[in-house]
Amino acid sequence: MREIGVSYNTAWSMKHKIMQVMLERQQKSKLKGRIEIDDAYIGGERTGKPGRGASHKKPFIAAVQTDENACVQKIHLRAVKGFRTKEIARYAKNSLEKKSLVVSDGLACFNAFRQVGHQHTAVVCGGGKRGVKNPTFKWVNTILGNVKNSMTGTFHSVSLKHTPRYLAEFEYRFNRRFKLQHMTERFVYVGLRTPPMPCKLLKLAELCG
Repeated sequence: MREIGVSYNTAWSMKHKIMQVMLERQQKSKLKGRIEIDDAYIGGERTGKPGRGASHKKPFIAAVQTDENACVQKIHLRAVKGFRTKEIARYAKNSLEKKSLVVSDGLACFNAFRQVGHQHTAVVCGGGKRGVKNPTFKWVNTILGNVKNSMTGTFHSVSLKHTPRYLAEFEYRFNRRFKLQHMTERFVYVGLRTPPMPCKLLKLAELCG
């Protein structure tokens, strides 16, 4: 707002329109091969019931595609309505290439990957520090730590109903980290090909996926 000399509402609209372009572009991106997946949440009350039971949390899927050398290729940060079999199956059909190898923890809803035709390996590693340090999920845990630190360090607050856009921004930038010199011109290219988003729609809650 201060940098470009406009009102808060104008700056907010510009920011969210930019993130909307990133969101719509990323929805077309699919992962393939070996994929680490974990359940995650943004937000939550600082007091009261901890963990998954905390109120005012937005659930999302964190997925990391790695190559044969165990190096990260691409990521997904996709908001879901909840960690239910139907929601995971919808994500799998829309966002993964056929016959991918999905590695997850023991959360029951992740069995949906096998149901829709993917290979699925469940590694039950427990919660807390033991789960975080498990080498099987090295990259997805690293990405989760980075995205949460990025959001809390950059924004005063993140509206839960707009969480998909904030996640899409991190995903868009990360997946183009090796093409920084072309990022601006490519963004302009896709922006011109993205349908306009009126402010009244920007202010509504995002649909998941």
